[in-house]
Amino acid sequence: MAIGCEQGELVEMSPAAVLAFAEAEHAKRQKAERNLLKAAYQWAVLHNPDRLPPTDKRGRERAKPAGGAGTPLITEYAAAAFGARIQTSPFGAKKLIADAVDIVLRLPRIQGLIDTGEASSRHARHVAEATRELSESEAAWVDGEVAESCDGRLSWARFEALVEGKVAAAAPELARLKEEAAAREVFARMSRVSKHGMATYTVHGDAMTIAGINAAANAVADSEDLKESMPGATANERRVAAVARLMNPAAHLDPAVGPVKVRVKVYLHLYGDSPIARMEGHGPVTTDWVRHRLGIDGNVRVTRVADLNNQVPVDAYEIPARMREAVRLIHPGDVFPFAANTGRRLDLDHAIPYSEGGETAVGNLGPLTRTHHRIKTHAGWEVRQPFPGIVVWRDPYGAHYLVDATGTRRVTGTPGGQSLTPAELHFTQTLVNYLAA
Repeated sequence: MAIGCEQGELVEMSPAAVLAFAEAEHAKRQKAERNLLKAAYQWAVLHNPDRLPPTDKRGRERAKPAGGAGTPLITEYAAAAFGARIQTSPFGAKKLIADAVDIVLRLPRIQGLIDTGEASSRHARHVAEATRELSESEAAWVDGEVAESCDGRLSWARFEALVEGKVAAAAPELARLKEEAAAREVFARMSRVSKHGMATYTVHGDAMTIAGINAAANAVADSEDLKESMPGATANERRVAAVARLMNPAAHLDPAVGPVKVRVKVYLHLYGDSPIARMEGHGPVTTDWVRHRLGIDGNVRVTRVADLNNQVPVDAYEIPARMREAVRLIHPGDVFPFAANTGRRLDLDHAIPYSEGGETAVGNLGPLTRTHHRIKTHAGWEVRQPFPGIVVWRDPYGAHYLVDATGTRRVTGTPGGQSLTPAELHFTQTLVNYLAA
């Protein structure tokens, strides 16, 4: 069998050859998925109701738009046969066809990258689905904002956040209406799923209320009183007990005093006159929502943006708070290639170790999860920051990756016959040669 033969060949390959094989197979899969999108679009073209016999009135009446606003009609049952051929349901095939039609007719920049083999089908389809409720002009604007990130340079979670923010910015009124609808969906109830003596209680409310509940639970869980009464308990066990205390009137716990009186720090990013803000750990919100919630929730302290151009290095391994915030603003998340974490509880790693003369400065610091920090320290990966915000990695087998605020790109050798622009080629070759020296 061919598979056995390939496996036999793999057994004889060096580590570098196995990586090259995996990279090539991944490129083939990406190409196949792009071709499937093209086939789905052509299926929609072949099943436009205008192609039905003039006598087929029912088929015409039941035809529906294939995708979002501005897309042509498709006959009612067209997706069934297509889905069966690709081993999916009519519903799944209908979604694929809708995505394909929207990409071709509403997202021209992404379609161009599909044609050249630069865009991932998965990323392109996500944009199509996210923009389906938008007008043609709004979808086109989002297309222009996110197209270059459809090559997979961003981790999936960060790509979703990017698209979500751009969709909200493209249609702020729609975002406001969705916020109003969501505000009516508050609830607190016991889950129907209860097994093995365990159950779940769910509270669904606005983001700031939930942040306050979370902060209160943490404060009670970390109180000396609870720690003494629950020796040996895990942090999660104490948190559950803390919530029970807060919610049980029999506990006689006054929420206005003691460890429950907490402050909640919310990071909001505002962009000029834009009606959309970004709330860290949550996503895009309208500025009207921000004003409303801050007005309800009491005192607000506004901290000005850190001056990223005036961060003087310090002669110590420890990193001062002002520098930590500056690094956080320069790097929106973990700087390891294709990393997904955008939280604030990350290690700040010295690219050139402090013990080897590396400065404690914004141009030598980057956030990493503890796992990625250990990989960098112990697994043979090397990293440099030629400029603040530009991070270049080299893996143990010689491949280089450039990480910046827009995501990750492979800068030495591109799979599937893709090529860098002359400017990118010149920059990356110069940079990599300098760093590898």
